Formats: sequence, C-alpha cells, structure tokens
Amino acid sequence: MRAFLCLKTQQLVIRVLSPSAAVRWGAAQSRFLCSSSPEESKSRPSMLRHLTTKLKATGPITVAEYMREVLTNPVTGYYVRNNMLGPDGDFITSPEISQIFGELLGVWIISEWMGAGRPKQLQLVELGPGKGSLAGDVLRVLSQLRSVLGEASVSLHLVEVSPALSLLQAQNLTRSCSQEADSEDEPVYRRGETAAGLPVSWYRRLDDVPAGFSIFVAHEFFDALPIHKFQRTQKGWREVMVDIDPDKPDKLRFVVAPSPTLASSTLVQADERRDHVEVCAEGGVIVQQLSKRITEEGGAALIADYGHDGTKTDTFRGFKGHQLHDVLSSPGSADLTADVDFSYLRRMAGGGVACLGPVSQRTFLKNMGIDTRMQVLLRSCVDPTTRKQLISSYDMLTNPIKMGERFHFFSLLHHSRLAKPKKTEGLKLDKKKSPAPLPVAGFTELSIS
Repeated sequence: MRAFLCLKTQQLVIRVLSPSAAVRWGAAQSRFLCSSSPEESKSRPSMLRHLTTKLKATGPITVAEYMREVLTNPVTGYYVRNNMLGPDGDFITSPEISQIFGELLGVWIISEWMGAGRPKQLQLVELGPGKGSLAGDVLRVLSQLRSVLGEASVSLHLVEVSPALSLLQAQNLTRSCSQEADSEDEPVYRRGETAAGLPVSWYRRLDDVPAGFSIFVAHEFFDALPIHKFQRTQKGWREVMVDIDPDKPDKLRFVVAPSPTLASSTLVQADERRDHVEVCAEGGVIVQQLSKRITEEGGAALIADYGHDGTKTDTFRGFKGHQLHDVLSSPGSADLTADVDFSYLRRMAGGGVACLGPVSQRTFLKNMGIDTRMQVLLRSCVDPTTRKQLISSYDMLTNPIKMGERFHFFSLLHHSRLAKPKKTEGLKLDKKKSPAPLPVAGFTELSIS
C-alpha cells in the first residue's frame, strides 16, 4: 500500500503538471514591499494618534493588543488597505511567485482525501486567503483531476476578516458571480460560484464554517496573528508591553510590566529555558478548533509559515520598503509578523490529532515533486527569458537562503490516517511484509519502496 499511494501521488503530479500548463511566476522576495504615496499617507487616518490617545487613557498595552490594533483596526488597520499584496502592493507570497506552489498543494489535498478513504464530501477551507491566488491554483488542480474525485461534492470556504480582500478574492475566483449577504449578522457574508460551478463562501470566523470532512490550509496566516512577548527577570516572568516614550511623546517604546500579568502567569511553560518567549495565544485557540474538527469530522490541516520548533526568542519584526522596519515606527504603514512556534501549536493541538513536521519548504516541495514539474516545464520551454524566470521562481521557493529554509510546513491529521491497516484473520504474515501506515505526501519522500 505504501508503494501504491506514492505511485498514485506521483501520477497526480504528472497529470496536473503537464507541459501545456500556463505558468505564473515572479522574481520577487516573500516580503516585497512598496512605500505608499505621500498623498495616500496624508489621507489615511493616523494609527499613531489613535494609539497614543489609547495609551494615555489606559496605560501600556500588550504586544498582542498592539498587533491587533495595527493590523486589523477597522478604520486605520494595515490590513484594511487593499494594496498590500502583489507586485503593486506591499509583499508577495509564494503563490504569487509561482503557480507551481499552489498546484503542488492541490495535489497534497487530493492525496490526503484519497488517504482518508475518498469521502463523498470535500470542503476546502483556507484561512487568510490573500488575493485568492492559492485557492485559484488549487481549484485548477481539482478541476484537472475531476475524474479522480468522481462524484465527491467539492466546495470552497474562505475565512477572511478584510472586506477589501474578500472583494478582491471574489473578483479573482468568481468574477462577477458573487454577492454579499443582506445582513451583517449572517455567518456567510458573501457567496459566489466559480466558472466551473463550484460554490464559494466567505466567513469572518472559523467557527462559522459548516461541519463536514474538510482540508484546511493556512499559508502565511499564523505569523500575522497577535503574539504576547515575555521576558525572564530576577523576579520571574514579566510581560513586555507597549507604551509612549516619555521623552518623545510622538514615539512608542517597549516596557516590561513591573508585576505579573494574567498572560505571563498562564502562557509561559514551567520548564521554559529561554529568557525571552513569544506566545501566540490566538493561534493556539485556532489550532485547538482545527484539532477538534478533524477529530470529530475527519480531514487534515496544512500550515505553511515562517517558523521554528521552540528554539527562537525575539522574532517580532516589521517589513516596509524592501527592508526590515521598526515595529513601533509609523504603525499601520508596515506589515508586522512573528515566526510561528510550531512546538506551541503541537502542544495546543493535544492528543486528538497526529502532528507531522515542521519540515522546511524546500523538503516539502521536493517531496511533492517540484523537481519533476520543473523538468517537464523546462523540456517544453524554448524562450530564454521564460526559462530564466522559471528557474528564478524555483530558486526563490527552494533555495535554503531564500524561502527554502525560512518557511516550514506542519500538518494535523486524524489518527486513523496513520493507523496500521488491520491484519486479515487466519493469514500468517511475514513481519517484514506486515501492513504499514500509508505515507503522507510532502512529509514523506515521493518514491516507490
């Protein structure tokens, strides 16, 4: 069975990655940033003014609250802007660099659907879908492999808090075939349909996505969730806060809380050895939700992000104008991010699901057959410029000093997915030939063994 599933996954890659497939690529970095025009900056409400007013009234705030305000405030938040993604925006992600990325994730989704026994329902759920590029590439793969899916009912569910981005996603995925809900209280605030007739629904919260067998995808989603920062002191763990600089009233600064906070008393592990820790409590809650749904309804989750396995300390940073940006300077004008602590996500997932990874993006994509895809495309490509761009996008995704080792993949699976097949009664099986768990694409090398 192991050899069979590996062969099946290889066949899926070959069927999807045909030489005639169009390729989208871009010679860009994962955080490709552009500055706003002076006119735009003048017209935008001041996040700094909003924060200083808040701090004067309430005192220092947590880093988590600071991130939440700066990124998602409905009036002045960074994500309210509608131009942060793509070449004309503030940063470019892997799906914008090359469609190969999304195609391989589409193969992974179908592989896991097959490994779960080919359920009659497949809900593809993406958290923070950006421009919809990744979802579009995945849907194209599902369309090309419609014969594999058979009579399975497929639907797309997007969890997106930004109205501006949801509109952009609708334009890219459904063209004009979408409409907003009549009431803001509706769980589904937008509905649409792709050109192929696939239903698409938008939600503000993961909880609103209907029950059912689902494959969840979160690409560069967890790194933007608010984090709490903690510092070890002689008096114990203290939370790092954001406050106004008393010497410069128009500047912000970090301060250490003089006494324990609820967060510092509950979120830091008793055996923690690091002196500085970042904890994304909101990310932990979401992983628990994913774990519960997978345990009860089946499915899997694939998380791809900047990250580490419980080894790093201070990773909170901003990006603006192609450079690292001071996280407290000009709040609202730059992207804020922190590496995902996969050891924390694993702990929060609990024992209800099996956790795989993290493995580097380079390892995952190579296991998924990106080299096979490149060979097919290069053999059919005669234009020197196109070949150069194609190789450049491959290098950006897999080079260890670029995105290859900076991004990692982590998966949550139902325990039955990795369970050994039951032995047939009455047969004497050689131990060397006893049933083995089916391999998981991306986390296992694609080869026939």
